[in-house]
Amino acid sequence: MPRFHCPLPLSAGLDVDLPAGAARHVQVLRLQPGDTITLFEGAQDGPGGEWQATIVRMGRSDVQVRVDQHHPTERENPRPVHLLAGITANERMDWLVEKATELGVTSITPLLAERSVLKLKGERGDKKRAHWQAVAVAACEQCGRNRVPVVHEAVTLAQWLQQAPQASGALRAVLSLADGTQPLPQLLATGAEAGPTQSVYFLSGPEGGLTAAEETLARSHGFTPVTLGSRVLRAETAPLAALVLATA
Repeated sequence: MPRFHCPLPLSAGLDVDLPAGAARHVQVLRLQPGDTITLFEGAQDGPGGEWQATIVRMGRSDVQVRVDQHHPTERENPRPVHLLAGITANERMDWLVEKATELGVTSITPLLAERSVLKLKGERGDKKRAHWQAVAVAACEQCGRNRVPVVHEAVTLAQWLQQAPQASGALRAVLSLADGTQPLPQLLATGAEAGPTQSVYFLSGPEGGLTAAEETLARSHGFTPVTLGSRVLRAETAPLAALVLATA
């Protein structure tokens, strides 16, 4: 059954005009009145679940549906995982956002790292953030998630640390190639003592990695340096490998 993000308060029996993006998608799929679709509100702190709905009217550029039955289906990981990812070049960041969403990430903060090729400011930054949020929405529609990860504003590491959420007992890890790191599974096993719902924050760099100064700053704020093994992974691959381990 086709799934669509509908960030509106939904209830059984309600007639709703779908948002423009969802309406266009319905029309592209050539769906007709009487066809059944699935809607989800998508908010991280919302009621969750998904709604069965029936198309009741197809306009030239709008689609109206009747909301039917609610299904309290959840496909979220029990452990909230937040990703601070150095912004990568070209379409690699799109790919990272898409796959991180499929793997169950809770939020993504694009990091303006010193070695980031892409520099975002002002209106350009706002457009990129909206684009990445749309990528996350599309990934949720495809993979079955009913809660859309939040893509935050792009910031530097220092800015993030100034405004970082104070989550009691949260685990912080920085992916590092430096000597003296510990395997990520080892750190996760140690942190498991705090319970299966312990929040995790992963910090990873762009192409070329974090600078020594950035990594030192991260360590001074409680980030433990971890390794994913003996191979050097690409900037868009390493955080995904970490997510797999954290959500297994």
